[in-house]
Order: sequence, then C-alpha cells, then structure tokens
Amino acid sequence: MLPEDKSGLLRAFLGGLPSDMAMRLAHAVEVDRLMDGHVLPHEVILEGLRPVLQSGIQHARMPTPLRLFCTPFEDILTSVPRTKKLKAAVARSSVLPVWLWVSRNLMPEQTQAFVGDVKRLILMQKLEEAIARAGQFWTEAGTKIRATLTDPASRKAARIALNGDAVLADAEEMALLLMAGPEVLTIQAVLPKPVAHLNEELLWRLREIYDGLVERNPDAAPYVAVIAMNRLTKPWEALRLPLLICRGKGDTLISKTDMGLVGEILFGRMEDLQTAILGVRHPQIDADKLLAQVAAFVELSSGIVKEIEVRRDGEWGQRLLKERGVIGSVMDGLMERGPKELALALPVQKGPGPKMADFGRHPDPDRQAVALRYAKLVAGSRKFAAAASFGAKQKTAHDEMINFLRRHNEDLVKELRTGDPAKKAIAEGQFDLCVEFTVLLIGEEEAELLRRRARAALSAAA
Repeated sequence: MLPEDKSGLLRAFLGGLPSDMAMRLAHAVEVDRLMDGHVLPHEVILEGLRPVLQSGIQHARMPTPLRLFCTPFEDILTSVPRTKKLKAAVARSSVLPVWLWVSRNLMPEQTQAFVGDVKRLILMQKLEEAIARAGQFWTEAGTKIRATLTDPASRKAARIALNGDAVLADAEEMALLLMAGPEVLTIQAVLPKPVAHLNEELLWRLREIYDGLVERNPDAAPYVAVIAMNRLTKPWEALRLPLLICRGKGDTLISKTDMGLVGEILFGRMEDLQTAILGVRHPQIDADKLLAQVAAFVELSSGIVKEIEVRRDGEWGQRLLKERGVIGSVMDGLMERGPKELALALPVQKGPGPKMADFGRHPDPDRQAVALRYAKLVAGSRKFAAAASFGAKQKTAHDEMINFLRRHNEDLVKELRTGDPAKKAIAEGQFDLCVEFTVLLIGEEEAELLRRRARAALSAAA
C-alpha cells in the first residue's frame, strides 16, 4: 500500500493526463485487476484517473464483473445527494454495499462462479458470452434479493447488513431491473447514448418492449420510459411513450397512472433546480451557475408543455404554474438589483442636476466584481426570461443598465480628453471595466467603438 503522500502525488499526476492516455492506462489497470495482479495499486490509480474519465468524453470502459452486474440499472444510477429514497433513482453509493451483501451473504458460491466465468471470458475477449453469463446471474440475483426482502425476518437482517432503509430500497429496485435485464439490454441497444431525437420508429420499438414487460414483469414496465428518458438528449421526449400507451394528450390521465413516473421525475428535477435557485444570496451570486440552472428549468418546463397538453387546473399544470411563479419572483428581485449594482460600481456625482460620472474617487473593487456578475446575469438571461416569467423585469433592468453605461462612457471619454491629471488617472483605471460592461450589456461592436474613441481622446489630450 502506498503512503498517503505518495498516493496524493500519484493522483495529482494521473488527473492531468490526456484523455486517450488515461483511457489506455485505466484499461491496462483493469485487465491487471481481472488477472488478480497484486503489484499495482489499482484503486489509487483508478481514483486518480476518474476526473479525466468523467470529463464528459464518452469512453468504452473495460467490462468487469461489478460493471456487468450494474448494467440493468446503470441508467438510473445517480450521484445527487438525497434525504430520502426516490423511485427510479439508485444511489451510486448503494452499489458496493448491495454487491458485497449479495456476494458474501445471499449467494456467495453463485457470485464466485459468476465472477470467475466473467473474468475468464473478458480476458479471452468474448464479450457477448460474458454478457450472456451476466444475464443468467441477473435472474438468479434478482430473484434471490426479492425473495429475501419479502420475508420479514430476512428483511430485518438485510436492513442491518445494508445499513438502513435507503440502501435496502435501492436493493429492491436493483432486483426489479435485474429481473428485467434482457429487456433493459434491448432498450440500451435501441437507444445508444446519446439519442438526439425520439422518432416514431424508436417510439414503437419501446412500445413493443413495454408490452412484453407488462406480460412478464409488469412492475418493471414503467421503467422502459425512465431508461429511455435518461438516454435522450431531450429527456421530456420520453413522455411520448406514456401518451402512446394511455392514448391521450393531456397530463391528467398520465399523472394518475404508473406511466406518470417519467413526468414525476422531470418535475422532481425542476424542483431541485428551483431549490438551488432559491438558495441564491446577494452578493455571492455565481452568474454562470445561476444562468445554467434557470436555463435548464426553462428547457425542462417548456419541453413538458410541448409534449403534452398541461391543463391549468390539472395536478401537473398547477405545479408548473407554481414553480414558474417562484422562479420568476426570485429572478425579478435579482433583475431589480442589476441597475443599482452598476451605479454603485461606477459612481456618479451627488447633488441636484444631471448625474455625471464621478472620477474624483476610486470605485470599490468589490462593488465592481458584484456589478459584473449582475451584468452577466441580466444580459445572459434575455433569451429565456419571458419563458421563466421575468421577461418584463429583465427588459427594464437591461435597458436601464445600457442607458446608464452609455452616459458613463460619454463622461469617461470626455474625462480622458480634457480632465485634470488626477481624475484622468481614475478614468483610465475604469476604462477596462467599462469595456467589459459594454461587451456584456451592449456588444463587442460598441465596445470596439469605445476603445477607438478612448484612443482618440488620449491622443488629443497628449
């Protein structure tokens, strides 16, 4: 085992490797681990490579017994922190406890045989045979888990072994999808990630899989739409399957059936975004993060409305109106602050008469940083403000900030041309900031015009 200081250095080095090199190294390490090698520190190396492997670039990972075990429920695995068990969401942190429980307590001999067979087949590069062997084990494991958790005494012991109800509930959901393993493999083959659009042909293929599961494993049937949703670039398109099955267009009928699970998950994602947006506090706003969250909320809500007829008096319609109202209220408040923060970052002279820029004092750098974040927020939200119910406030704030900035830029150019040395120095110190504000709020063309005017003013002053 490596000392902690050397492990840290190794992880830091591995985290900086190019993607292709990291993938090749991970493959070699996993092969060595399959061959029961004991020289390399497998876990330390893979942990160091994980940031590169999870960088968003799709890689074909080396199959392992545990990875194949997870295949039927891999599309519902989540790393999002939770306070309670949510349907169709299995915590990644539950995988290892359940695997150890199955391999050590429930079916040690069967698991040992499965691991040995799969390792041998993978090393022989017989992946199809390894998957077929995994399919046999899925049925055995799913059946055993379900039978164990059905018995009250065994369930109590399992709760202790799995350290709580949340992991136990995850184990139940894993068992359900393990028993539907062949159908899940078919869905994954029909919808290889990422699927840009759920067309008519794919939709009817999913309908066939759903109908088969209704006959063989009806509890798993609603998961067809869930697995499809997690493979689509536009997850709300998965609502087309419930619409096809329920033969309706509105949300009222779908929300009352087990096929409403997709809608509930989508609304759950919107609620998570709403919670994050509600947690924003002035002045520590992260404009980029907030814009991404609001844009994601708008995309989800608009996608749902596009796919189904959401009745204003229906359950989903009421939730959608409420959540949009909450987001709109939060963003209204932030929009109102935008012009105020800009005025604080670029001071004006006090007293009656026109508000001229004040170059007699240095602006507060902290105020400037806050104002930049608000400028980015106001300008960046223009495309989706109306859909999130804060379009009017966004437009008002944007117009006010543009008008203020243009007046300030006129005063700045004038100061650069005719001001006294002290004020001119302060104006020059503000110039780059004003250019940045101009780019954000008005555009690069006007920013370039400001740069040319400033150069001309300085030349005239010289």
